[in-house]
Amino acid sequence: MLLFLCLIMLSNKVFAQTEDSTLSSQTLKKLSLEELMNVEVTSLSMRPEKLTEVASAIQVITGEDIHRSGVTRLPEAMRLASNLQIAQANSHDFAITARGFNGLPAAGGILANKLQVTIDGRSVYTPLLGGVYWDVQNVMLPDLDRVEVVSGPGGTLWGANAVNGVINVVSKTAKETQGLYVSGASGSFLQDQLSMRYGFRLDSNIFMRVYAQRFDQRNTILSNGNSAQDAWNMTQGGFRMDYYMSKANTLTVQGDVYAGNENDSAKLNVTNGQNILARFTHDFSPKSNLTIKAYYDRTYRTTPNQLPQPFNYELNTFDLDIQHHFVIGKRQNILWGVGYRFQKDNASQSFTPLSRDMPLYSTFIQDEISLVPDRLKLTIGSKFLNNVFTGFEYQPSARMTFTPNKRHTVWTAVSRAVRIPSRFDSDITITPIKFTSEKVIAYELGYRVRPVDQLTLSFSTFYNRYYDLRSLDSFPSVTTPIVVANSQMAESYGFEFSGNFQATDWWRVRGGYTFFSKRIWSTSSGVFPLSVEFEGVDPKNIVSLQSIMDLSNNLQFDLTGRYVDVLPQTIASPLVPSYYTFDARIAWVFKAFEISLVGQNLLQNQHTEVGTSQIPRTVYGKVVCQF
Repeated sequence: MLLFLCLIMLSNKVFAQTEDSTLSSQTLKKLSLEELMNVEVTSLSMRPEKLTEVASAIQVITGEDIHRSGVTRLPEAMRLASNLQIAQANSHDFAITARGFNGLPAAGGILANKLQVTIDGRSVYTPLLGGVYWDVQNVMLPDLDRVEVVSGPGGTLWGANAVNGVINVVSKTAKETQGLYVSGASGSFLQDQLSMRYGFRLDSNIFMRVYAQRFDQRNTILSNGNSAQDAWNMTQGGFRMDYYMSKANTLTVQGDVYAGNENDSAKLNVTNGQNILARFTHDFSPKSNLTIKAYYDRTYRTTPNQLPQPFNYELNTFDLDIQHHFVIGKRQNILWGVGYRFQKDNASQSFTPLSRDMPLYSTFIQDEISLVPDRLKLTIGSKFLNNVFTGFEYQPSARMTFTPNKRHTVWTAVSRAVRIPSRFDSDITITPIKFTSEKVIAYELGYRVRPVDQLTLSFSTFYNRYYDLRSLDSFPSVTTPIVVANSQMAESYGFEFSGNFQATDWWRVRGGYTFFSKRIWSTSSGVFPLSVEFEGVDPKNIVSLQSIMDLSNNLQFDLTGRYVDVLPQTIASPLVPSYYTFDARIAWVFKAFEISLVGQNLLQNQHTEVGTSQIPRTVYGKVVCQF
């Protein structure tokens, strides 16, 4: 049916396309290694800078990388960054973190609370349990420009909760997504998926796009062979407008609305939400600009099968952020800003109070100093914030970059970051104990090299020291015998490697390896052993590899493989064996059409990544047309 619809539209002159709007030239644009290394990122300075010059362990997943991997959802795409630890818990939940601390395995990722995630500048970190509900981050993948993945603290610019890393999801502009895009997919685990987007001009300098998408995903199977009853469906729509008011002024307005159901037996695990964001940018000069961003976000979810009584939760977020960048002389780049975020939630039970106002005030300043022009750069700064749980917090950092020539970059950094309490930490029990922020002091050292034109390599190593980590403590009270406290410390260290290799003009390989180790100990005799698991049971070794090939006769053949080390058996969680598997995609692309066949988890019929659900081998077919 979708193919028939595409043929009709192709024959209609209303949708006659130019060469710039075909799949091969826009959506599936092949990036050379030179272009990849010149990709500009914004995660470390809030302004565009070349990936090769960034003083941080950062990996960039391009829109082409995502498309060629065959993934269907944003959390699946995160596997393409080898500096992340990712485990799929069931049909809809993922545990995602950087540099460990992925939370209690049985919790399926909802306790992974040390990674900040933003989508076009809108934070999706939840104050309920801490972390991200990945099931509802259902962005339109063809409209993604890139995903910047920073492993290591980012609190100086990104604020609280960017303790171990930052994921910055960046969409294409409406100007880059003109015309009609339609895709449909169906398979063994992915029951069906339909996406539609239309981009158009409202005026010569106003570009717009609207989109809608829906998917239905089947159940996983438990280790005992029974259905996990976790089938998952979601419908989402939205828009984006980019108004180029003048050479100096740009206004972006975008928004989304979604609704979904989890658990196909009762259809009662409901999620829905809405958001709208506006961003205004004014360029005073090529070296100075002002950005004002504001958004509103509402999320709601009910989980009747998690507690004896249904648990309902609603969160409303209002956010205002102002940033100013300017240059002093020839050696200093200054970035400073202020922010205000107001969050108000409502819970049906389990928390005291049931509803809480959570204002957050922040300001930051960062100075990039060129000690030796084009060779040695020092970046220092700090974020200061005031929150309702712990009051005043500060998050300083210092980064040094040495670039002797265009092929070599050495960088080092020391940072302090905090995770402010969630509602679970502060309001789940009533005791005289006040939960304080978790803190980390992080030391990093990295090296990027381009030994030959076709190859780029990146190495980084780190040592982190954590203080006041969350713990479960015994408490001498009949009503609250167990309390949430800060009676743990930890240290972690590791090594991260990533690389890109342009083997030929039609074959590119990218991948990486991460080693991670941590040790947690208690600072009080009343800490329950389960507290260690609450901070995460993490794999020591992760390997990922992606091969992207453009064959003859308009054929594409792509492979994505990964190896994840064992998760040891603990008090509350069974042993999860190590696994290795790969995904394969073969596609035929001709002008406005693409027909592809994708296989995922092909080496094993099914395997467990975290928890008790078995992630199945799956195959699906997909048809795409764009005009």
